[in-house]
Amino acid sequence: MPDDTIMLPCRPEPIPVPASKTAVIVIDMQNAYASKGGYLDLAGFDISGAKRVIENTRAVLEVARAAGMTVIFFQNGWDCDYVEAGGPGSPNYHKSNALKTMRAQPELMGKLLARGGWDYALVDELAPQPGDICLHKTRYSGFFNSQLDSVLRSRGIRHLVFTGIATNVCVESTLRDGFFLEYFGVVLEDATHQAGPEFVQKAAIYNIETFFGWVSSVADFKGAFGQVEAKRKG
Repeated sequence: MPDDTIMLPCRPEPIPVPASKTAVIVIDMQNAYASKGGYLDLAGFDISGAKRVIENTRAVLEVARAAGMTVIFFQNGWDCDYVEAGGPGSPNYHKSNALKTMRAQPELMGKLLARGGWDYALVDELAPQPGDICLHKTRYSGFFNSQLDSVLRSRGIRHLVFTGIATNVCVESTLRDGFFLEYFGVVLEDATHQAGPEFVQKAAIYNIETFFGWVSSVADFKGAFGQVEAKRKG
């Protein structure tokens, strides 16, 4: 194992995680999902938990960068004409709450999750730093039609740590697809958020912990990988 491997406290059991072979995947921390006046807020979802996720993700990224981890930001959305979203022949057209909101409120057309717009942009508090990677995705999973797999494999990365929104949709589906591609996925429970009833968050965490990956916390992540930075300075 690499000499920067740390045993990360997790459920259902701790796992060894090498910092240099790990990426922190920040899922969809955009104005659309985390800011007042963004898509989720306009669609009537509760975004009150987003502030905590922003703060905790910032803390995670500080430790991750210092430990030598790769940081990857995902932004979810489509071209300004929504061609990438799919037309009536696509299930996405019928299930995407953003697309349904715009059909119900035509004045929002072109404003929600359109690349280049405020809604699509990452929240100011989580601005990418030099060396971070930003990727675009057009469906829930970050592995669907994106460069993620090649970016990870070219760097020898096999371990993924997840933060972001929404736990039961984009976070879970990306971790799940990674599981099928032989990646070890860990979700930081208190650095994720589900804009809905509490049981939905719990169900998503249960599903990940039981079937597709591991669950840890921000405090355990910081405590574990702060050791790597300390070793470097020492």
